[in-house]
Amino acid sequence: CVLCGRTDDCPEKYGEKRTYVEYNLTVHYYCLLMSSGIWQRGEEDEGVDGFLITDIRKEVNRAAKLTCNICKKKGASIGCVAPKCKRSYHFPCGIQKECIFQFMEDFRSYCWEHKPVQKFPDRESRGTSQCTICLDLVEQLPVYAVLKSPCCKNAWFHRECLQYQALSAGIFFFRCTVCNNKDKFQKEMLRMGIHIPEKDASWELEENAYQDLLQCYQHCDIKRCLCKKGRDYNEPDSKWEIKRCQCCGSRGTHLACSSMKSWEQNWECMECRSIFAKSGSYSKQKKRSLATSEKTDGTTCLLEEPSPKCPRQSPGSQRNFLLQSPKIMCQNNLPPCSHLELPASNRVTMSLSPLTSNRNWSLRKKHLREQRREVSNILKELKLQVNTKTTRLNINAENIWNSALKGFRQRNFSPTNTIEIKFTNCKDRSKADTSAASKHHFFQLLMLHLQNSSLFEGSSAKNLSLDFQAVKENLYFEAGKMIAVSLVHGGPSPGFFSKTLFNCLVYGPENVKPALEDVADVDVAQTIKMIKYANTLSSLQSTIHNCYEFLAAAGCLRPVTALCDKNMLVNDILIHHVIKRIISPLESFRQGLKTLGVLEKMQMHPDAFSSILCHKPERLSAETVCDLFTIHSSSDVNKVEGADFWMGYLQDVESGESVVTLEDILLFVTGSFSIPPSGFVPEPTVKFVHIRYPTGNRLLNCLELPITKTYEQFKNKMEFTIRNTLRAERQ
Repeated sequence: CVLCGRTDDCPEKYGEKRTYVEYNLTVHYYCLLMSSGIWQRGEEDEGVDGFLITDIRKEVNRAAKLTCNICKKKGASIGCVAPKCKRSYHFPCGIQKECIFQFMEDFRSYCWEHKPVQKFPDRESRGTSQCTICLDLVEQLPVYAVLKSPCCKNAWFHRECLQYQALSAGIFFFRCTVCNNKDKFQKEMLRMGIHIPEKDASWELEENAYQDLLQCYQHCDIKRCLCKKGRDYNEPDSKWEIKRCQCCGSRGTHLACSSMKSWEQNWECMECRSIFAKSGSYSKQKKRSLATSEKTDGTTCLLEEPSPKCPRQSPGSQRNFLLQSPKIMCQNNLPPCSHLELPASNRVTMSLSPLTSNRNWSLRKKHLREQRREVSNILKELKLQVNTKTTRLNINAENIWNSALKGFRQRNFSPTNTIEIKFTNCKDRSKADTSAASKHHFFQLLMLHLQNSSLFEGSSAKNLSLDFQAVKENLYFEAGKMIAVSLVHGGPSPGFFSKTLFNCLVYGPENVKPALEDVADVDVAQTIKMIKYANTLSSLQSTIHNCYEFLAAAGCLRPVTALCDKNMLVNDILIHHVIKRIISPLESFRQGLKTLGVLEKMQMHPDAFSSILCHKPERLSAETVCDLFTIHSSSDVNKVEGADFWMGYLQDVESGESVVTLEDILLFVTGSFSIPPSGFVPEPTVKFVHIRYPTGNRLLNCLELPITKTYEQFKNKMEFTIRNTLRAERQ
C-alpha cells in the first residue's frame, strides 16, 4: 500500500486492497478514506471511488514527510483531530495502538490518548456477560475491545464481533441484536469506530438466496394418505388438492384425507393443535367414540385420521389395527399396503380408544414424538460430517470410562471418523466385534456410566456437580464431547439432564432461574427450606444466624429487615449453589457439546433436543415396533398371512402373553434395547423366507422370519430363538 507500506490483504481490518496497474498504484481502502489531507473531488467512477489519482500522489508526497508516532517510519498520513495534538500514524499502526477512526462525516481520527470512550454509571455492577453475537464471555469493562449497547442495559459485545456483523449486515440491517434498535445503535457504533458500509446485507446479495421461500409446501402429512398417486400429488379444485396448515403453513393434507369438503375450510396440523391445547385457546370437543368421531362440519377427527365409509370390524379382532402401520413393500412392485388397507375406523376403535379419555395427554405425547422426529432429522443432517475413514476403539466393558477416555484422547481420534468398537474382554476373541450393535452397546454403557458418575448430581433429573479433580483433568469437556459423538454417531441420548442444566446450556446460565428441586445436597436443601418457610422475622433471622458460615462462604449474606427479604435470599442461594458454583464445569461441558455442531443445533432447536436430553426414550409399544420395521416379501410368499402373524405376535408380547419383551426383539435384531435419537442405519426390515427359525442380522438390521402354517408355530419358534440367543449372549 502506497500509504501504509504494508502488504497485508485483510479487508475486515484495512478495507479492500486495490491495485491499479495502469497507475502503478496499490492502496488499502481504509488508509485512503482516513488520510487527513485528501478529499473525494471526483465522481464515483473517477480514480479510486472518487479520489483522483493526482490527489492520491499529492497525499503520498505529503505523508512521506511525516513520521509515525507508533512505528517511527515515514508515511504517516493520518493525524489526530484533537486540538493541539500533533500525533500522526499509519492506519494499521493506529488499529494496533487502539486509536478510533470514525467512518462518517469528516472521517475523523483520534489517537490513543484523545479517543472517545463509552461512559458507564458508577452504580453499574462490573462482571462478565455473554457477547450476544459470538455468545462467548465478555468482561463488562470500558476498554477498547469491548463495546456496550446504548439501547440495552445488559447487551455487551466484542469490538471484533461487532465489526464483522456490521460488514455483513450493511447499513440497512446493522442493528442491536437484543432490541433491534437501529438509529441509536448505529450512531453510537460509528462514534466508537465501527465501520458500517453503505451496502445491502451479504445474505441479500447471494444469487437465488430466497428461492426456497418462493415454493409452497405441497405434501400430505396425514398418517394414512388416501391418494393413490402419492403424498406429493396435488390437483387444484379437486379432493386431491393439498391444503396447508392455516397457522404454520409447514404441514399439509389432501382435502379427502382429512374429510374436508371445500378448500375454504380451516385446517390445523397436530403440532399447532397441541400448542393451542396447551395454551387453552383450542376449542375442546365433546368426548365420544373415535369410531364415530367424524365431524358433521367436514373437518378432521380428533386424531387427524380419515373416516371412509367402510364396514365396521367385529369387536373380537384384537390385532388388526397393526395392519395399518407397517410399510409393506413387495418385490413384484405392488403398491404399498395394497392388500392390507383396512378402514381407519377399525383401527381407531380397538387400540387408540383409550387416548380419548385424556386428549391433552395424547396431544402432549404426539408433540413429544414430533419433536423426537425433528431431532432425528437434525442428527441425520449432522451425521453427514462423518466420513468413511475409521477409528477403532478398544473397549473394556468392565472399565468403560477409562477405556473410552483413552480412546477419545488418542492422537488419531477424530469425531468425524467412523467409529468401530472392539470389546477386548470378550470370551470369543475370534469374533469380529465391529458391528453397529457393538457401537450401540458401547454408547449405552457409556451413557449409563455418565449418569451415575461423580460429574453429575441429583436423582433422576441431574445437574452438573463440582468435582475439582474432574475440572483439573478436563473430564467435563470429555463428557460433553462423548454425548455429542453418541448423538451424531447413532448412540443413545443421556435422557437425564434436568431442565435447569439444559436451559443453562442453551440460553446461558445468566438467564436461568434454578428451583429447590435442583439442589442435590440434603443439608443445603434443608437450609434453603428453613429460610423459605420461615413464617416470622425472628425465626428467619435465627435461621440465618445458625447458617452464617454457609451464607458467608456462598457470598449470600444480606441484611434482613422484613420477612419478604427471604425470597431474594433463597434466590441468591439457589443461583450460587446450582449455577455459580459449577460455572467452570458448565463452560467446559458446553465446549465439549460443541463437537460436531451439536450445541449450536441445541440452541437453534431447544424444544426438540429437550425431548431427548431431558426425557428417557418412551417405552416400546407394539405399534412403535411395527412402524419401525419395513416388511419385505417375495412373490411366492403370502405376505398378508405372514404380516398378520408378525403383528399378532407383537400384540401378544406387549400384553405380556410371551416370555420375551419388545426390547428383547429389538435387541435380537439391532443390538440395541431402544431406538436411538438419530434412528437406525440401515432402517430395520422384516423378511419372510423359507427357513426353520428366525434370524437377526445386526449388520443389516434385518429380521428374517420363517413361514409357518399356524400362528402357534410362528410364536413358538420366535420365543425359542430369541430367548435362547439372548441368554447365550448374556452368558
